Amino acid sequence: MGNVYDTDPELRSLVNYFDDLANQTPTFDSFIDLKDESPDLDTACLKFEIRDDFIGNRIYRTLHGGLISAVLDTAGGAAVFFGLFKKIKGKPREIQIKRVSKNATVDLRIDYLRPGKGKEFTATAKVLRIGNKVAVTRMELHNEEDVLIAVGTGTYAIG
Repeated sequence: MGNVYDTDPELRSLVNYFDDLANQTPTFDSFIDLKDESPDLDTACLKFEIRDDFIGNRIYRTLHGGLISAVLDTAGGAAVFFGLFKKIKGKPREIQIKRVSKNATVDLRIDYLRPGKGKEFTATAKVLRIGNKVAVTRMELHNEEDVLIAVGTGTYAIG
């Protein structure tokens, strides 16, 4: 599977701008070490491997619920970023930066379906609706055996 950044130089350039900012002042996401493997502008796909500091239950070695929530929120935000990019593709860089920077979680619902067991995890997200002020996403977290661990719905202020 290809990566959306490999096929769209304009998107790659915009993401590089934000990566440079993150390198100057690391964000919470950098702690998790998420790998973005999004295949297209319709699906955000973030992967990570379990680490000892991600464990919520030491006996069963399962992911902490707060980490699951944070990863799904990040995936939802990435899906919104892609949705906004589709609307502003081809516009001047300053407009693109201003538009995609206005992306903040206003509501997040997570349903934990089973314990977060596994070694590698994949969070995916798609935009359900994107308007002028609000976007809504649906997210899922699976382990390396494709077992569904949690689902979420996120609402994001975008304007």
